[in-house]
Amino acid sequence: MSTTTFHPTDPLTWKQADLDVHVATRDGEFAGFVEFDGTAHVVRDARGADLGTFADLDDAQRALEFSHEPHSKRRNLGFPAVFRRRPRRARA
Repeated sequence: MSTTTFHPTDPLTWKQADLDVHVATRDGEFAGFVEFDGTAHVVRDARGADLGTFADLDDAQRALEFSHEPHSKRRNLGFPAVFRRRPRRARA
């Protein structure tokens, strides 16, 4: 698996893919999208993680931009903590 790292100042480029879908790329790589579901703008990142819903398209796009910043407070949870624990030995 390869990971692409972007400089934090590289802006997202937005294209309207459909009436209700806006797609973001950064340096030609897919970065996420915003979809209007009829009531709100739903934001998903490049991995499909839900970043929230917003009443305004501009706010939704800013949320995706913020999710790519290095000082973002989002955590990569990876495997659940239960898988990181050492297994207990069976008592005899």
